[in-house]
Amino acid sequence: MKRIQDFGRWLPILGLIACMSCQVKWTETDNGGFKRIVNQGGRTLGYSRSSGIRILTVDGFAFKDLNKNGKLDPYEDWRLPVEQRARNLASLMTIEQMAGLMLYSAHQSIPSAGGGPFGASTYQGKPFRESGAKPSDLSDQQRKFLTEDNLRHVLVTSVESPEVAAQWNNNAQSLVEGIGLGIPANNSSDPRHGSDAYAEFNAGAGGKISMWPGSVGIAASFDPSLMRQFGTIASKEYRALGIATALSPQIDLGTEPRWSRFDGTMGEDPTLATDMARAYVDGFQTSEGTDELADGWGIKSVNAMVKHWPGGGPEEGGRDAHFGYGAYAVYPGNNLKDHLKPFTEGAFRLDGKTSKAAAVMPYYTISFNQDTLNKENVGNSYNRYLITYLLRGKYGYDGVVCTDWMITKDTKNVFVFQGKCWGVEKLTEAERHFKAIEAGVDQFGGNNEMGPVIQAYKMGVEAHGEALMRQRFEQSAVRLLRNIFRVGLFENPYLDPVESGKIVGNPEFMKAGFDAQLRSVVMLKNHGQTLPLKKQLKVFIPQKYLPGGKNWFGIETKESWKEAIGPALANKYYQVVAKPEEADFALICIDSPKGGTGFSEEDLQHHGNGYVPISLQYGPYKADAARETSLAGGSPFENFVNRSYKGKTVTASNLQDRNTVVDTRKRMGHKPVVVVVKCSNPMVFSEIEPYADAILVEMGVQSQAILDLISGASEPSALLPFQMPADMKTVEEQKEDLPRDMKCYQDAEGHAYDFAYGLNWSGVIRDERVKKYKP
Repeated sequence: MKRIQDFGRWLPILGLIACMSCQVKWTETDNGGFKRIVNQGGRTLGYSRSSGIRILTVDGFAFKDLNKNGKLDPYEDWRLPVEQRARNLASLMTIEQMAGLMLYSAHQSIPSAGGGPFGASTYQGKPFRESGAKPSDLSDQQRKFLTEDNLRHVLVTSVESPEVAAQWNNNAQSLVEGIGLGIPANNSSDPRHGSDAYAEFNAGAGGKISMWPGSVGIAASFDPSLMRQFGTIASKEYRALGIATALSPQIDLGTEPRWSRFDGTMGEDPTLATDMARAYVDGFQTSEGTDELADGWGIKSVNAMVKHWPGGGPEEGGRDAHFGYGAYAVYPGNNLKDHLKPFTEGAFRLDGKTSKAAAVMPYYTISFNQDTLNKENVGNSYNRYLITYLLRGKYGYDGVVCTDWMITKDTKNVFVFQGKCWGVEKLTEAERHFKAIEAGVDQFGGNNEMGPVIQAYKMGVEAHGEALMRQRFEQSAVRLLRNIFRVGLFENPYLDPVESGKIVGNPEFMKAGFDAQLRSVVMLKNHGQTLPLKKQLKVFIPQKYLPGGKNWFGIETKESWKEAIGPALANKYYQVVAKPEEADFALICIDSPKGGTGFSEEDLQHHGNGYVPISLQYGPYKADAARETSLAGGSPFENFVNRSYKGKTVTASNLQDRNTVVDTRKRMGHKPVVVVVKCSNPMVFSEIEPYADAILVEMGVQSQAILDLISGASEPSALLPFQMPADMKTVEEQKEDLPRDMKCYQDAEGHAYDFAYGLNWSGVIRDERVKKYKP
C-alpha cells in the first residue's frame, strides 16, 4: 500500500518528465492573488495560489488538475467538446455534489450588511460593521453554502463597487477551486441596468454602471438591434462583475395591463416581444472574435435565463403571484399560444450561434386549466405537462429549468411574503422538491441548503430505484455544467479588479445607455406644437409627491415630497422659478396611477373576501363592470372559491399626481403645461390629458433625457408598445390573455393612444416600424 501511495506522489512529476521531450506551449504570470497561464493557440487559464491545485502539462499545453488526482480527466481537458466534459464530470460527482449544484442561493449583497427580508449575515460571527472584514470577504453563510451544501450558483444583488465585486468573485472562486472536483461558482444577477432619474450624464465621463431604460422602454424603440446592443454591453459589464448568468430577460406578454410586473415585460404584442426576446438573448450570450471559445459561446458570454414559462402575464385581475392572492394565470381567450411565442419563436430560435437561451424559469403561477394531460392545477414548476411534455417534449428544450425563488418554502396565508408553494401547500418541503424534479425541473431558486434535495433523491430511490434516480440527477447536472463550461469558468473564473473598474460604466457604455433612453420616450400629445421649448425660458416644476405605504416585505415608508428634477440640472436648460405666475411654462413629472395590489387586509377584516380592484386611474374607481364570479380560486387558506371584487371601490395612492396637474393648469392659465408620466402600467388618461398641452411617457430614464427632448436637443421617436385604455370599463372587459383587446383613449387632437402610436415634431409617426408591427 505504501508503494502505491508513494507512486501517487510522483505522478505529477512523472508527467512533467514525460513532457520534457515535447515543446512547452504555455507561459505563466502572477496576477496578484491568482496566476494566469496563456496556452499558445489554446485556452487561457487562471488559478488561485491558495487553492492547492496543480498544473498538468499534456502535449505541451497546460491544464488545471481540478480534482488533484495527478492525471488529466476529460472534464479538465479544454480541447474536448462541452457535452463530453459535462457528462464526464457528472459521472464523477456524488449525489451530495449534484444536489448542491441544483441549488440557487438566496439574494446576496456584497458586502452582506445583514438583516432585512433575506436574513442576517455575519463575518466570523459578527455583523459586517463590527467584524473588521473587507467588503470583498465571504460571509459565514456564503462559506457554509459553498462548502457544506456544495452550492455553486450565487445570486448577487447590490455591490459596493465593481472592484469589490471582482475581488469577492476571486475569493469565492479560490475557495471552491480547492475543494471537491473544483467546480467554479456561476454567479448571477437580476436586471441591474436601470436608470437613476437624478444622475447626470456627462459625455466622456463614466459611472457606476451603464444606465438604460427598462425592457418595455427599449421595446418602445421598436428596434430589436437596440435591444441586442443593450445585451452585448450589459454582458461585458456582467462578466467584469463576475456574473456569468442573467436571471433575465422577462419575456412575459403584457396582456394584462394591471399586472405589477408589466414594466418588466417587452409589451403586449407577440411579434414585437418575440423579436425583442431573441435580440436580448443573442446580445447576452454571443461572444465574438478572440472572445469566442466555441459555438458562439465564450469569455464575454452570459447565460440568459428567460422567464417566466409559460408566460406570467395573464394574472387574473392583475394580481401578482408572489402572493397567494395572485396565484392564478387565466386564459379566458384560450390564448396560451401567444404567450409561448417569445420563448419558442424568440429565445429558442436565435439568430446567433448559441442557438437558444441557456435556461428557463417558470413563474409562480398556476396556469389554470392548461394541463390537458394530468388536469393538475399546481404551480408551473410542479406541472409535469408544462415542463416535460410541453417545454421539453413538444418544443425540444434541453437547457436548464430553474424554479422561481422560494417555491418550495412554506407559507401561512395568501397575503404574506413567504413561500410560494401554490397548489402544493399541503406537501412537505422535501415532497415539493421531489414533485418538481419529477416534473422536469433541474434547479431550485432561493434554496441554500441541499438537505431537502437529498431527501427528494431518497424518495425517488424508493419510488424508482437508485439507478434511475442517479441517472435523473446526472441529467440535471449535465445541463447545469454545460452553462459553466461554455462561458469558460472552468479555465479562468478570475478577474482583475482594476480592469473591472475600467469596464463597468465606462464612457462608451454610458453614452450608449443614454442614447437608448432618448429613443425610449413616447410623445403622446403636442398641442399646437408646444414642443420643443427653447432653452432659458422660465419654468415652474412642482415637487413630486411620494405616497407612503408598505412594500412587499411589509416595510413601511412615510409619505413625502421631493424635487421632481434636480434644480442644478434643470437650471442648465431653463430658469427654474418658484411660482407658476412667474413661469413661461410648467413641467410636471408624475407617476402612472398606483392602483393597489388587488388585495386588502382591511376588506378581509370587515368580513369581505379581501379581494379589491386594481385601478389604472387616479380617482375613486368602483368596479361595477367586474366579473360576478372569478375564473379561478380554491386556495386551502380560503374557505371560498369566488375571488370577485365586483362593486368594490379603490383610489390610487398617488391621487395627488392628478391634483398637481389640475392645480398647475389653473395657476398657469393659458401658458403651456408639459406633463411627463413615468409609466409602470397602461393608464386611463382622461383625468389629466385635457389639462396638458404636451404629454411624454417614459419608462425609466434620467431626467436629463427628458430635458434634452423637451428642449429640442433630441427628437422623440418611440412608439407605444402597449395600449392605453379609454376607461376602467374596457380594462374589466378585456381578457387577461389577449393582446390589444381594449378600447383605446382618444385625446382632444383625435389621436388614439393605441399600440405603435407616437409623435415626433412632424406629427404622428408612420414609418417602417409601424408598418412592420402594427396589425
